[in-house]
Parts: sequence; structure tokens; C-alpha cells
Amino acid sequence: MSIKSDKWIRRMAASHGLIEPFEPRQVRVDGDRPVISYGTSSYGYDIRCADEFKIFTNINSAIVDPKNFDDSSFVDIKSDVCIIPPNSFALARTVEYFRVPRDVLVVCLGKSTYARCGIIVNVTPLEPEWEGHVTLEFSNTTPLPAKVYANEGVAQVLFFESDEVCETSYGDRAGKYQGQTGVTLPRA
Repeated sequence: MSIKSDKWIRRMAASHGLIEPFEPRQVRVDGDRPVISYGTSSYGYDIRCADEFKIFTNINSAIVDPKNFDDSSFVDIKSDVCIIPPNSFALARTVEYFRVPRDVLVVCLGKSTYARCGIIVNVTPLEPEWEGHVTLEFSNTTPLPAKVYANEGVAQVLFFESDEVCETSYGDRAGKYQGQTGVTLPRA
């Protein structure tokens, strides 16, 4: 297994639609405004958060149950920023749509800019032949409200190409999150 470079990422984006929309360089400024970087890096791709958010709320006193998730546990927000309450949680999705090749596993890690502010970005691995918008999980570990910016970098994905093709891919299994768009809640 080997980690893939910026050249591989650019080639796969152009020939296989690996990432759409795709930014071939690292963007740090939008017009004259600084942004949290996104786009291709040396050995990965910095993904952006879209402007659709679901913020956890306890107004209905629901129990969080992954087998029977109550979507009234969230408040939907569409905005350029998301304010996550202290010690709370929000879901979002990437701007980018991914199409993972059969011999590739994608791992996502939060950006240090957010980690240094106590905001943890969690994403499960993107399996071979999975495709869709990535659902992002943000945890505000601080006792203060925390801000997440839409259309700016929030995490970095790393691409690992296997020495051999997997026997059964996510696509073969018809995984329950295949082709997801928008912010996708847990499915049983």
C-alpha cells in the first residue's frame, strides 16, 4: 500500500472524476480575503465544508440511537458559518463529491487550524468504490461557542493505493451510504 502524491490526485481527478469540483492547487486567498486552505496538497487534498449544517439540540429530549435516529435532534442551518454550541456537535457535508477507485482507501484527518481551536473533525474512511458527498462530523470540545466556515478547508483526505484490488468493494456490497448527497444522518 502506498500513499498517493499531488500528481496522482490531479491525474485521477482529470481522468476518473475522483473529486468534483476539483481544485488543482492549494487555495489560501479568495479574492483579497484569507481563507482556511483547501485544494491539492503534497500528499492529499484539503476538503471544504458546504453551507448546510445540522446542529445537535436537546429541545425534544431525544435519545441518540444509531439504529433509530430521531432527526428532530438537529436544527438545520444554511449559512456561511456555523456556530457550534459549547461541548456540542454538528454535521455538515463536503462541497466535493468523491468517486473512490476500487484499489484505493481514503482516510480523512482534521486540519490543525480547527484542532488548535478545540474543534475535532471526524470522518470515517472512504472505502473502495464508495461515492458521494462526505458527511462531516464536528465536535466542539471547548466550553465556548465555536465557528466553522463554509466553503473553506476543514480536513485533509489521504489516498492509499493497495498492492492488490479488494475482493469485495463498498459498491459491490451496495453500502447504505453509497451515492449520498447532502448531510446524511445515520441509517440502520
